[in-house]
Amino acid sequence: MLASTNRPRINPASGRYLWSLVLAAVAAALLAACGSSSNSSSSASASGGSSGSSTASSLPGKGKPSLTLGSKNFTEELIIGELYNQYLTHEGYTVNYKADIGSTEIVDKALTSGQIDAYPEYLGESFSTVFNDDSAVHSAQQEYNTVKREYAKRGQSMSDYTPFEDTDTVAVLKAYAKAHDLHSIGDLKKVGKFTYAAQPPDLTRFEGVVGLRKVYGLTNLVFKPLAVGLQYSALDSHDVDSADAFSTDPQLDSGKYVVLSDPKHLFGFQNVALVINTKKLQQLGGATFLKLIDKVNALLTQHAVIELNKAVAIDKQTPTAVAQAFLKANGLT
Repeated sequence: MLASTNRPRINPASGRYLWSLVLAAVAAALLAACGSSSNSSSSASASGGSSGSSTASSLPGKGKPSLTLGSKNFTEELIIGELYNQYLTHEGYTVNYKADIGSTEIVDKALTSGQIDAYPEYLGESFSTVFNDDSAVHSAQQEYNTVKREYAKRGQSMSDYTPFEDTDTVAVLKAYAKAHDLHSIGDLKKVGKFTYAAQPPDLTRFEGVVGLRKVYGLTNLVFKPLAVGLQYSALDSHDVDSADAFSTDPQLDSGKYVVLSDPKHLFGFQNVALVINTKKLQQLGGATFLKLIDKVNALLTQHAVIELNKAVAIDKQTPTAVAQAFLKANGLT
């Protein structure tokens, strides 16, 4: 059963109270200087803990080969990568974590070339960018089933997907939306030429500039490439009129921006699953390994991920410390 159809397994301390505990734990971790390193062959919690592992010999990763885990190059991916990294290490696996590799196009090449064994990916990115499919999809389940079959043809497997999704959106300043009466992406056709900021690969993606022009008819779009994370300062300084934003970006809660609706569902469904080389998965324990990944994924609700992103992007904590505190608060380490 997919993670999105299960009741998320969360710590009894939930909502804002949970997050006060998480952030307090982050602060404590930083003060104690006990954040873990990126290459996590360490045996922190190897003697077991609240997740139920009582001895080192009973850990599922004991005696298994090492895993080379990658992540993409933005806050949310760095956090999810650290969650997998730290929890698998806690369960006895040796993880070589290569964070911040790059965009989907780059990290997928790292996977297919054997430079990494696994990384967290978004369903819509798999569907559109990895497999170049621009057909209509009507549910995350349909999208998941499609990309799972395609990955299997390449010798790769997938975990269940997360309850949360992080969908690309088009954001503008509130004043700009009011001045031009903007509500949906298609409304941008009436503003004349406008600038649109996004990461460089967006120019050739269907779920990007290609689709904005083809699906919404935005031939008046002038593309401005920007690194992920710089789009909000570009909007604030009026360097661009619109920008690609992620629906779980905490900056969107500031009240300064309007997210334009996507009635034609250009950006698809963007729940996250781990993609992993099937041969390596079998060496790591197959279903037993995936159950550990799914245990982490089940905790990643929309609210939880927004708060995790906020702790890093706004509160300037490290992904390592935030992941460590989140796992501890939810009883996994």
